[in-house]
Amino acid sequence: MILSLAPMEGLTGHIFRAVHAECFGALDRYYTPFLAPPHLGSGFGKRAMAELDPAENRGLDVVPQLLTNDAERFVWGAQVLADMGFREVNLNLGCPSGTVVAKGRGSGFLRDLEALDAFLEKACAESPIPVSVKTRIGAAADDEYEQILAVYLRHPLAELIVHPRVQRDRYKGVPRQGAYGETLRRAPFPVAYNGDIFDCGDMDALLAAYPQTRHVMLGRGILANPALARMLRGGAPATREELERFHDKLFEAYYAEMGGNVVFRMKEWWSYARCSFENPLSVHRRVRKVRKVEEYQVAVRDIFRKEEFAAAPRFTWDM
Repeated sequence: MILSLAPMEGLTGHIFRAVHAECFGALDRYYTPFLAPPHLGSGFGKRAMAELDPAENRGLDVVPQLLTNDAERFVWGAQVLADMGFREVNLNLGCPSGTVVAKGRGSGFLRDLEALDAFLEKACAESPIPVSVKTRIGAAADDEYEQILAVYLRHPLAELIVHPRVQRDRYKGVPRQGAYGETLRRAPFPVAYNGDIFDCGDMDALLAAYPQTRHVMLGRGILANPALARMLRGGAPATREELERFHDKLFEAYYAEMGGNVVFRMKEWWSYARCSFENPLSVHRRVRKVRKVEEYQVAVRDIFRKEEFAAAPRFTWDM
């Protein structure tokens, strides 16, 4: 079973990947948060290069994800990535952000299947490295997926990663795993599953329904419970000491990169990590108002010393 880390903007970048692998062991594969491909004739910018730098990803199997609806730029970007030593490039057709969708990118590209078909024809034919796709099953309705899948089946994809929600769902509601199952049944290329695997029970249910599953991408589940991949392989849950060590290393690495802005980045992490404690609302209240590094450090010390650790951490929106 392949376990990979989902691309989550602002959350699963190169710092998170490196610290998580050090503290909890490397996953089989990591996907970068989406990057815009460079303009023709140029290279990736400074921000993208921080994600792609081999020194920042040493020892990890990293797949860059590109966000675009321009096939020429995608192919050019794939060539730049190939020259850097990457062996696969992933196309983002899943991002539900309104600003991305409005530009016809991410899951917004699913609204123009003729253009998507032409894009994939050129990308798969001309990319120097294999092309995989991470997709949603539609923009507004589940029944869109029949035609979307028909487009994918016409192209030699390296892999299709299915997040079985539509764009307007964003991350709410229950994933429609039947769409994933239909893809498994019909696709001639490898298929992966992504969506709401938050504990061992979720994985067991997925495998019971679709035993041919070979690759599961984890996102919010890892952020809420950094030991999730280890647990899915039969290992132990995280201890309080492990989580505190992970937090401290993550904080230090972000602080070295962004100084005082580290507080806001870490508060994003806590919006998920609060689920590692029995009272997520109490944890949320301790960190939500802090602005300065010193205030943040006091709040975190209180969390790790006073909040009861969850016996079975699981991501939830509710508090």
